[in-house]
Amino acid sequence: MNTEKQEVYLKEWQGQEEYAERMLPIIGHLYRDNNVVTTVYGRSLVNTPTIDILKAHRFARLILDDELTVLETFPVLEALAKLDLAPARIDIGRLTVRYQAQAGQLDLDSFVRQELAAVNTGRTPLLSEPQDIVLYGFGRIGRLLARILIEKSGSGEKLRLRAAVVRKGGPDDLVKRASLLRRDSVHGPFNGIITIDEEENAIIANGNMIRIIYADAPENVDYTQYGIHNAILIDNTGKWRDREGLGRHLKASGVSQVLLTAPGKGDIPNVVSGVNNELIVTQEKIFSAASCTTNAIVPVLKVIHDRFGIVSGHVETCHSYTNDQNLIDNYHKADRRGRSAPLNMVITETGAAKAVAKVLPELTGRLTGNAIRVPTPNVSLAILNLELGAATSVEELNGELRAASLDSPLQNQIDFTNSPDVVSSDFVGSRHAGVVDSLATIVQKNRCVVYVWYDNEFGYSCQVVRMVQRMAGLELPSLPE
Repeated sequence: MNTEKQEVYLKEWQGQEEYAERMLPIIGHLYRDNNVVTTVYGRSLVNTPTIDILKAHRFARLILDDELTVLETFPVLEALAKLDLAPARIDIGRLTVRYQAQAGQLDLDSFVRQELAAVNTGRTPLLSEPQDIVLYGFGRIGRLLARILIEKSGSGEKLRLRAAVVRKGGPDDLVKRASLLRRDSVHGPFNGIITIDEEENAIIANGNMIRIIYADAPENVDYTQYGIHNAILIDNTGKWRDREGLGRHLKASGVSQVLLTAPGKGDIPNVVSGVNNELIVTQEKIFSAASCTTNAIVPVLKVIHDRFGIVSGHVETCHSYTNDQNLIDNYHKADRRGRSAPLNMVITETGAAKAVAKVLPELTGRLTGNAIRVPTPNVSLAILNLELGAATSVEELNGELRAASLDSPLQNQIDFTNSPDVVSSDFVGSRHAGVVDSLATIVQKNRCVVYVWYDNEFGYSCQVVRMVQRMAGLELPSLPE
């Protein structure tokens, strides 16, 4: 046994851990004080533990075909901290590689100052005042949205989750709702501290006061009496899906825009963040974030269609069971959904194929779709069986999707894996809309089958928050360009 090599590996690891630990306070300072989000090739370092900083650097090898270490990026991060930066997303991985490529023409501080000159303009607020957010409903998606919004609260100048509207469940309602936010059987414990303020009927999560407001109808709430104004209201109940029903929220004092976390009907803009953001305009007051399945497949379909063309296809989703199914056999108004969800695979319908046409009109009439609800509590799998406009190969098709996931405008939506052993539980907590399982890809001339995993709860919630940020005008400049 080569004990000398053992010691080398251990010392290398300990050294990298030390540098990652030294990064943490600098990353936190830049985020809290300047609203600067530091990344490594698109992977955010904000609010991440030491091990995730190291993983982000390891991920960079997929793009660089070489290792990028914290020993190399740490001096760049230190140079960043010397500047007086305006809000931005700054990729220290790209900065490091560019600095190395210029081979000493400039010293590090001068190089970083030059590259970030556009935002080295002093600390400025992102918005004239923080954007109030209200959750209408506090179920699976509502609580995950709360977790993400709290995580992104930063200095408090951006999005502020002010309230959640629910129907009162009993005398201990507040305690139970705080407990459900604190603990989750799928997504684990809340990352922080939660207390309650009974006098204000509020949950205090990492310093964010979230009032729990009881109401039976949208128009009956006066949000201004809680100091809430011009709020973006996220309706995650799915009870109303048309303009008339969702418009009831706009009758409540204090609400300026409404976002539905389900497919919208009629002329409501259905938006998949990253794909058709141009539909988010100030004069529109009601939006839909489409469905989790639509968000998972549309970015992948767009990449494939833009490169090869899609003539026709079928989308089949193996979807985890949801709250509208029964634990045991019981009456349900829909066919088959009355049968026990944890015990059966249940064939049901999905509107995802039709919804694709609302986001990508060029695919209208080209796709069919169906769904099978399966006995897992979270993470689903979309199977895209497509006829393409041009012949290709597994390598070429996967290469196109890999490139889109690593370095494209859709890198927040599409992830990519080439692991031979991944299964559904590996994707719990994925922040991407979908993850391409490259080793499952099948290609035969102009026919292909592409498998896309997606966390239908958390990944979708991340897409909703990205959309809210766009609605609020909170898109940060990304540097270096």
